[in-house]
Amino acid sequence: MKVHFIAIGGSAMHNLALALKAKGYEITGSDDEIFDPARTRLQNAGLLPEKEGWYPERITPDLDAVVLGMHARIDNPELLRAQELGLKIYSYPEYLYEQSKDKLRIVVGGSHGKTTTTAMILHVLAHCGIEADYMVGAQLKGFDVMVRLSHTAKVMVIEGDEYLTSPIDRRPKFHLYHPNVAIITGIEWDHINVFPTFDIYREQFAKYIDLIEEGGTLIYCDDDKEVHNVAVGNSRTDIAKLPYDVPEYEVTNGTTYLTGYETPVSLQIFGRHNLLNLTAARYACRELGIADDTFNEAISSFGGASKRLELVKKGDSCAVYKDFAHAPSKLRATIHAMREQYPDRKLIACMELHTFSSLTQEFLQQYRSTMDEADVRCVYFSQHALQLKKLPPLDPKAVCEAFGGNVEVFTDSMELVEHVKTLFHNNDNKNLLMMSSGNFDGIDFATLANEIITD
Repeated sequence: MKVHFIAIGGSAMHNLALALKAKGYEITGSDDEIFDPARTRLQNAGLLPEKEGWYPERITPDLDAVVLGMHARIDNPELLRAQELGLKIYSYPEYLYEQSKDKLRIVVGGSHGKTTTTAMILHVLAHCGIEADYMVGAQLKGFDVMVRLSHTAKVMVIEGDEYLTSPIDRRPKFHLYHPNVAIITGIEWDHINVFPTFDIYREQFAKYIDLIEEGGTLIYCDDDKEVHNVAVGNSRTDIAKLPYDVPEYEVTNGTTYLTGYETPVSLQIFGRHNLLNLTAARYACRELGIADDTFNEAISSFGGASKRLELVKKGDSCAVYKDFAHAPSKLRATIHAMREQYPDRKLIACMELHTFSSLTQEFLQQYRSTMDEADVRCVYFSQHALQLKKLPPLDPKAVCEAFGGNVEVFTDSMELVEHVKTLFHNNDNKNLLMMSSGNFDGIDFATLANEIITD
């Protein structure tokens, strides 16, 4: 098979290219800019284009498929050439489905918790020696790539993103996977540049349920009112519907235990939201015949997904964590998890407004009271990010008011760093939580942690 990637340098695209190369396919690709880690990984695999740019002469009639990345535009010269030749053009999710249509597909959808839930399922399957193909949105410990495709695996686990499929296909990605087992972890308005109202956004999850294969299973978070309403309101009788909630647990001496079993199960993860993700993963693994005792044995060694309550450094009385949280419910859940895990420590929480939605004046109102459980609350945003996203300027005072008037707002990341340092002149019983889908314009979390934790 000969496959060409238009926009091969994307995070998802280059991982798919690597997976197909490992499967024995002949891969070529183009892009107008490729950054690390994609650049180095493609180079090591012999897939880095000789020069950047778009070259329609690379699109030849002998190609079996062309995979179009979201980064490409509809007037991309390579895309136009592929259309002219009548070649089969796939979006990224379309090609994943093409590769998995004869496998049992577990698709993890939801506004939050997708990566962690997918990672949990894969961790348990690996522990049980069950071969699985997969696509996950973060680099996982113990997994070399973010996409695996094989000739032999009978199961594929897919993180189901609700964002758009490609420049020429405006469907949400998770509408293309047709799951046998579908999970919905939560529904909270996001991507307002694509889904301008919450009703439109919520409708995408209703359609997702309609696309479950006949005789399939829907696993849904009954703790989430919107998920409950969408799942219960669906009229399908040819699928099984399995609601889940928070399992019994307790936190003792800084460790979270599942207590609903004969022997309490110690966990490396913590937080109510992670326990919900764990239960969704448990239900999915049951669909594959994995017993609860086996699941518990496996999940006790799960250390979490990258940037999801990830420990940067800890001392005797301090710890620094980073998290991908950026949406309102994610902030609230992550801060609550830190508060519950460390009830006797002062919590300094910093978050970055980084996504299109979070930098939009209308959406900002969704953040009211989301950081209230933290003792010190800092919000950062970059005026440059607003310019890049072609959004109007934000007034720091308006941002403060949107959060409830009890946050300190920064527009210079180095000023934020210096402020945080002053809060740690005495290390006694303090934790720092840095939350962003970006990196606060280049803050090195490890360096910051080393500077403020000296014990």
